[in-house]
Amino acid sequence: MICIGHRGAMGYAPENTLKSFAMALELGAPWVEADVHYVDNHIIVMHDQRLERTTNGKGLLSEKDFTYLRSLDAGNGERIPTLEELLNLIGGKAGINIELKGPGTAEPVIELIRERIDSPGDIDNFLISSFDHNTIKEVRSLDNRIKIGVLLDGFPETYPSIAEDLNAYSVNQKIDFVDREFVIDAHKRGLKVFVYTVNEPDDITKMEAMGVDGVFTNYPDRV
Repeated sequence: MICIGHRGAMGYAPENTLKSFAMALELGAPWVEADVHYVDNHIIVMHDQRLERTTNGKGLLSEKDFTYLRSLDAGNGERIPTLEELLNLIGGKAGINIELKGPGTAEPVIELIRERIDSPGDIDNFLISSFDHNTIKEVRSLDNRIKIGVLLDGFPETYPSIAEDLNAYSVNQKIDFVDREFVIDAHKRGLKVFVYTVNEPDDITKMEAMGVDGVFTNYPDRV
């Protein structure tokens, strides 16, 4: 069962900051997950569409310029990083699940990934996911080599056809909606099952017993 550091190691450091991702690596996470938006010609690593929850800024992320965003405190003096900075930090030491959050993110993310592929095997270090399945379709049309994760929050009847039509690698499902039947069905379809967000030791044990392939966690050391 793969441990995926959720927004780094956000149980210990401000989420989606370089400090958080560095801590996830230190705690042994073989994969990390990061949320990205494309703003002012930069791929910004941040979850929310608004700034208030995770920074000392105010307003919509999409309405700000890069200089302003870099001036903000994202927690404990950390700055909002770019995806390029995050990839530099990881340096191939872990895989990365990039969740596309805002509009227009697919193409610049794919372009950056292509720049980072030095050998054929490097592509396996990337997984791209989104709740917006049209965005996932765009990813597939741009590059059919990159692994795709279909993000779910429930039991949509269309999930099998969506995942199969896109030749998805995984279904990334919320812990509330995962049971043994779901895992068996996904595996029969050739899909990996990654579950978010799994923090409590008994939940970690439960997911392992169900046979899930990986868990997103705020506490990588627990997994």
